[in-house]
Amino acid sequence: TTYPNEVIPPPHHFHSSTKGPLRRERNQIWFVILFGRAGSARHPLSPMMSTTLLCIITMLLQASITVATRIQPLAFCHIRQLGRFHRASSLHLNRILFDTSEIDKSDTSVSGRQESGVDEAPMATVTLPKDDYRTIHIAKILGLHNGDSLRAGTVINPSDEEDEFAGLLTDDATITWLPEGKIKKAEPTKNGDPPGSLCISIPQPPKTYLSTQSSDEGMDDTPKVSLLLALPRPLQLSRILPMVSQLGVDQLILTNAMKVPKDYFGSHIFRKPEVLRGLLVEGLAQSGDVRLPNVHVTKRLKVFVEDELDELFPLDEVVRVIAHPQRRDIDGREFGPAPLRMTDIEFPKSDKPRRLLVAVGPEGGWTEPYELDMFRDKGFQQITLGTRVLRSDVAVVSLLSLAHEVCSKSE
Repeated sequence: TTYPNEVIPPPHHFHSSTKGPLRRERNQIWFVILFGRAGSARHPLSPMMSTTLLCIITMLLQASITVATRIQPLAFCHIRQLGRFHRASSLHLNRILFDTSEIDKSDTSVSGRQESGVDEAPMATVTLPKDDYRTIHIAKILGLHNGDSLRAGTVINPSDEEDEFAGLLTDDATITWLPEGKIKKAEPTKNGDPPGSLCISIPQPPKTYLSTQSSDEGMDDTPKVSLLLALPRPLQLSRILPMVSQLGVDQLILTNAMKVPKDYFGSHIFRKPEVLRGLLVEGLAQSGDVRLPNVHVTKRLKVFVEDELDELFPLDEVVRVIAHPQRRDIDGREFGPAPLRMTDIEFPKSDKPRRLLVAVGPEGGWTEPYELDMFRDKGFQQITLGTRVLRSDVAVVSLLSLAHEVCSKSE
């Protein structure tokens, strides 16, 4: 019951890796210090001091337990409030988009339902598998439960504009979880994973309408801006495509240029059309639009400019501009004809809405003077964003934003 009068072992003996008799000796030392014995015979602790120390430790433990029990319910309540706020506000961030081939079409057409006024059953339903990226997004990011509503729509492809289900828009689509496997609850799991597949019901009009109805009423929502883009690096192109569809373009022409390497056209983006389409749909889902741009890929710029340009973009209907950096000499003086700014371009006097074609070159710029002269001969007005040479993605976003602003002035 007594500890031998020996000196406390050196500090390195207290390392957690000690085993056997040395660990037992360490435990005995701390027991003696707490309950009335010192580690050395020269400095004993009295029973009163050890009792006082034990009381202080007990009081501190009781106080910490009391504070923890009072704070914990408040913290969990605050977390639940934040969860409800996030679930309510995140519905307006993006729109879940479907292809018309994914819709479980019923026997009644859209026009027939509008005439009959039937609103008991949904207009159409879409069932997404458990591993679909939209199902995961709805479960993890939006955190929706059965009966919750979300914004949804169907994509308008240039090839299926005649499909009656193309271009549906609704802010009141409802979801129903279909549990699979061992999961029985029809709600996202604790870690946010989907419990199974997801059924999305598109309601009847007037909660659902066609995006083409606005054009029938005299409000044409087709983008007025088109883009002719010299092909950038494939990795950069994968970043540009969602931005282009977010801002909105009517026609997208991906073309070659003298400073574009030929192997760029061998990218997987062109070998797998579904990859290119998926990047464009990603931008549409962010902006809430449903109209995909019409994409043209041409490997011969001169042939396109001479043979196809006038057919796609008539000069009397579409204003053509080409972007190129402003050049200066060593002394900082500008040379050559002074390029215009986007706000200075000349539009023909007409009652028709303004339409604009913007040509953006590669990161090395259009070849001077050959490519610039070729575009000028076809009625392109040269514009600039300044003397800075910008990357393709920065130039595209800046020019498209300015182009939409200029075209909207006529409205």
